[in-house]
Amino acid sequence: MSDAVPSWPSLYNPLIELFPLQHRDPIEPSGRYLHDPHDVFRFTLYWTLILYTPAYALCGTYAFLNLAFPPLRIALTTRAPRPDSGPSHRSVGGESIPLRRYSRQPGPGGRAQGQGARTPAKQNERRSRLTFALLVLFVFAVFAVAGAVVGSAVVGYVLAGLFKSAKYNMSTWVPFIGGLLQTLVGFLGLWPTVIDFI
Repeated sequence: MSDAVPSWPSLYNPLIELFPLQHRDPIEPSGRYLHDPHDVFRFTLYWTLILYTPAYALCGTYAFLNLAFPPLRIALTTRAPRPDSGPSHRSVGGESIPLRRYSRQPGPGGRAQGQGARTPAKQNERRSRLTFALLVLFVFAVFAVAGAVVGSAVVGYVLAGLFKSAKYNMSTWVPFIGGLLQTLVGFLGLWPTVIDFI
Protein backbone atom coordinates (compact mmCIF):
# COMPACT_ATOMS: atom_id res chain seq x y z
CA MET A 1 0.00 0.00 0.00
CA SER A 2 1.50 3.26 -1.13
CA ASP A 3 1.17 6.39 1.04
CA ALA A 4 1.49 8.75 -1.94
CA VAL A 5 -1.66 10.85 -2.30
CA PRO A 6 -2.79 11.09 -5.92
CA SER A 7 -3.43 14.53 -7.29
CA TRP A 8 -7.01 15.53 -7.97
CA PRO A 9 -8.90 14.23 -10.03
CA SER A 10 -6.69 11.18 -10.79
CA LEU A 11 -9.46 9.37 -12.61
CA TYR A 12 -8.43 6.35 -14.60
CA ASN A 13 -10.08 3.73 -16.77
CA PRO A 14 -12.48 1.96 -14.38
CA LEU A 15 -12.60 -1.16 -16.51
CA ILE A 16 -9.27 -2.32 -15.07
CA GLU A 17 -11.08 -2.77 -11.75
CA LEU A 18 -14.04 -4.65 -13.17
CA PHE A 19 -12.91 -7.14 -15.83
CA PRO A 20 -11.79 -9.81 -14.98
CA LEU A 21 -12.25 -9.89 -11.22
CA GLN A 22 -10.70 -13.26 -10.46
CA HIS A 23 -7.02 -13.78 -9.65
CA ARG A 24 -6.12 -10.09 -9.43
CA ASP A 25 -4.35 -8.06 -6.80
CA PRO A 26 -6.48 -5.68 -4.69
CA ILE A 27 -4.48 -2.75 -6.06
CA GLU A 28 -4.03 -2.32 -9.78
CA PRO A 29 -0.70 -0.83 -10.88
CA SER A 30 -2.39 1.77 -13.10
CA GLY A 31 -5.14 2.58 -10.56
CA ARG A 32 -5.23 5.48 -8.07
CA TYR A 33 -6.37 4.93 -4.49
CA LEU A 34 -7.18 7.04 -1.44
CA HIS A 35 -6.44 5.92 2.11
CA ASP A 36 -6.65 9.06 4.26
CA PRO A 37 -10.17 10.22 5.28
CA HIS A 38 -9.19 13.87 4.73
CA ASP A 39 -8.20 13.11 1.15
CA VAL A 40 -11.54 11.35 0.60
CA PHE A 41 -13.34 14.43 1.95
CA ARG A 42 -11.25 16.73 -0.23
CA PHE A 43 -11.92 14.74 -3.40
CA THR A 44 -15.64 14.49 -2.58
CA LEU A 45 -15.78 18.24 -1.89
CA TYR A 46 -14.17 19.12 -5.21
CA TRP A 47 -16.51 16.88 -7.18
CA THR A 48 -19.54 18.11 -5.27
CA LEU A 49 -18.62 21.75 -5.85
CA ILE A 50 -18.20 21.09 -9.56
CA LEU A 51 -21.46 19.18 -9.93
CA TYR A 52 -23.66 20.84 -7.27
CA THR A 53 -22.91 24.55 -7.52
CA PRO A 54 -23.84 25.12 -11.19
CA ALA A 55 -27.44 24.03 -10.54
CA TYR A 56 -27.75 26.52 -7.68
CA ALA A 57 -26.06 29.18 -9.79
CA LEU A 58 -28.53 28.56 -12.62
CA CYS A 59 -31.57 28.74 -10.32
CA GLY A 60 -30.11 31.76 -8.51
CA THR A 61 -29.58 33.54 -11.82
CA TYR A 62 -33.14 32.72 -12.82
CA ALA A 63 -34.44 34.16 -9.54
CA PHE A 64 -32.16 37.21 -9.90
CA LEU A 65 -33.44 37.95 -13.39
CA ASN A 66 -37.08 37.50 -12.34
CA LEU A 67 -36.64 39.89 -9.43
CA ALA A 68 -34.46 42.46 -11.17
CA PHE A 69 -36.44 42.47 -14.42
CA PRO A 70 -39.96 41.26 -13.64
CA PRO A 71 -42.02 39.94 -16.53
CA LEU A 72 -44.60 42.28 -18.04
CA ARG A 73 -48.12 41.75 -16.84
CA ILE A 74 -50.60 41.34 -19.66
CA ALA A 75 -54.06 42.71 -18.96
CA LEU A 76 -56.72 40.03 -19.05
CA THR A 77 -59.47 40.56 -21.55
CA THR A 78 -62.77 41.37 -19.94
CA ARG A 79 -65.87 39.60 -21.08
CA ALA A 80 -69.13 41.36 -21.67
CA PRO A 81 -71.44 41.46 -18.66
CA ARG A 82 -74.55 39.33 -18.77
CA PRO A 83 -77.75 41.31 -19.03
CA ASP A 84 -79.29 39.81 -15.89
CA SER A 85 -76.32 40.38 -13.61
CA GLY A 86 -75.17 43.95 -13.99
CA PRO A 87 -73.28 45.91 -11.38
CA SER A 88 -76.45 46.64 -9.42
CA HIS A 89 -77.82 43.07 -9.13
CA ARG A 90 -76.29 39.67 -8.57
CA SER A 91 -78.17 36.51 -9.37
CA VAL A 92 -77.77 33.71 -6.82
CA GLY A 93 -79.92 30.59 -7.03
CA GLY A 94 -82.52 32.32 -9.19
CA GLU A 95 -82.86 35.30 -6.82
CA SER A 96 -81.75 38.77 -7.73
CA ILE A 97 -79.79 40.39 -4.92
CA PRO A 98 -79.27 44.16 -5.14
CA LEU A 99 -75.70 45.31 -4.66
CA ARG A 100 -74.78 48.65 -3.25
CA ARG A 101 -71.78 50.62 -4.43
CA TYR A 102 -69.64 52.49 -2.00
CA SER A 103 -69.37 56.16 -2.65
CA ARG A 104 -66.09 58.01 -2.44
CA GLN A 105 -67.78 60.84 -0.57
CA PRO A 106 -66.42 61.41 2.91
CA GLY A 107 -68.62 59.83 5.48
CA PRO A 108 -68.63 60.20 9.24
CA GLY A 109 -65.11 60.34 10.64
CA GLY A 110 -63.66 62.00 7.52
CA ARG A 111 -62.98 58.77 5.61
CA ALA A 112 -64.57 57.79 2.36
CA GLN A 113 -67.09 54.98 2.63
CA GLY A 114 -65.70 51.61 1.63
CA GLN A 115 -62.13 52.44 2.57
CA GLY A 116 -60.49 50.57 5.40
CA ALA A 117 -58.27 52.03 8.05
CA ARG A 118 -55.22 50.58 6.33
CA THR A 119 -52.62 53.02 5.03
CA PRO A 120 -50.98 52.39 1.69
CA ALA A 121 -47.75 50.40 1.78
CA LYS A 122 -44.57 52.44 1.57
CA GLN A 123 -41.78 51.57 -0.79
CA ASN A 124 -38.50 50.71 0.89
CA GLU A 125 -36.35 53.72 0.18
CA ARG A 126 -33.09 52.07 1.22
CA ARG A 127 -33.33 48.85 -0.79
CA SER A 128 -33.95 48.85 -4.52
CA ARG A 129 -35.22 45.95 -6.62
CA LEU A 130 -31.69 45.32 -7.88
CA THR A 131 -30.31 45.18 -4.34
CA PHE A 132 -32.94 42.64 -3.34
CA ALA A 133 -32.20 40.56 -6.47
CA LEU A 134 -28.46 40.61 -5.70
CA LEU A 135 -29.22 39.55 -2.14
CA VAL A 136 -31.21 36.57 -3.45
CA LEU A 137 -28.35 35.63 -5.80
CA PHE A 138 -25.88 35.86 -2.90
CA VAL A 139 -28.09 33.64 -0.72
CA PHE A 140 -28.23 31.03 -3.49
CA ALA A 141 -24.43 31.09 -3.78
CA VAL A 142 -23.95 30.76 -0.01
CA PHE A 143 -26.40 27.87 0.21
CA ALA A 144 -24.72 26.14 -2.73
CA VAL A 145 -21.28 26.27 -1.14
CA ALA A 146 -22.54 25.50 2.37
CA GLY A 147 -24.60 22.56 1.13
CA ALA A 148 -21.64 21.22 -0.82
CA VAL A 149 -19.27 21.50 2.16
CA VAL A 150 -21.63 19.96 4.71
CA GLY A 151 -22.81 17.22 2.34
CA SER A 152 -19.26 16.41 1.29
CA ALA A 153 -18.16 16.14 4.90
CA VAL A 154 -20.93 13.67 5.66
CA VAL A 155 -20.58 11.63 2.47
CA GLY A 156 -16.78 11.73 2.39
CA TYR A 157 -16.18 10.71 5.98
CA VAL A 158 -18.90 8.04 5.91
CA LEU A 159 -17.35 6.54 2.77
CA ALA A 160 -13.88 6.72 4.32
CA GLY A 161 -15.11 5.01 7.48
CA LEU A 162 -16.86 2.26 5.54
CA PHE A 163 -13.86 1.54 3.36
CA LYS A 164 -11.41 1.69 6.26
CA SER A 165 -13.47 -0.63 8.46
CA ALA A 166 -13.77 -3.16 5.62
CA LYS A 167 -10.05 -2.74 4.79
CA TYR A 168 -10.78 -1.92 1.17
CA ASN A 169 -8.77 0.36 -1.07
CA MET A 170 -10.85 3.33 -2.18
CA SER A 171 -10.58 4.16 -5.84
CA THR A 172 -10.59 7.82 -6.84
CA TRP A 173 -13.85 7.06 -8.65
CA VAL A 174 -15.71 6.54 -5.34
CA PRO A 175 -15.61 10.24 -4.26
CA PHE A 176 -16.77 11.18 -7.76
CA ILE A 177 -19.75 8.83 -7.46
CA GLY A 178 -20.43 10.12 -3.93
CA GLY A 179 -20.44 13.72 -5.18
CA LEU A 180 -22.66 12.74 -8.12
CA LEU A 181 -25.17 11.00 -5.83
CA GLN A 182 -25.21 13.95 -3.46
CA THR A 183 -25.83 16.28 -6.39
CA LEU A 184 -28.70 14.18 -7.71
CA VAL A 185 -30.31 14.04 -4.26
CA GLY A 186 -29.89 17.83 -4.00
CA PHE A 187 -31.68 18.24 -7.34
CA LEU A 188 -34.74 16.49 -5.90
CA GLY A 189 -35.37 19.37 -3.54
CA LEU A 190 -33.95 22.27 -5.50
CA TRP A 191 -36.29 22.95 -8.42
CA PRO A 192 -39.79 22.71 -6.85
CA THR A 193 -38.73 24.88 -3.91
CA VAL A 194 -37.31 27.56 -6.18
CA ILE A 195 -40.47 27.65 -8.30
CA ASP A 196 -42.64 28.05 -5.19
CA PHE A 197 -40.59 31.04 -4.03
CA ILE A 198 -40.42 32.72 -7.42
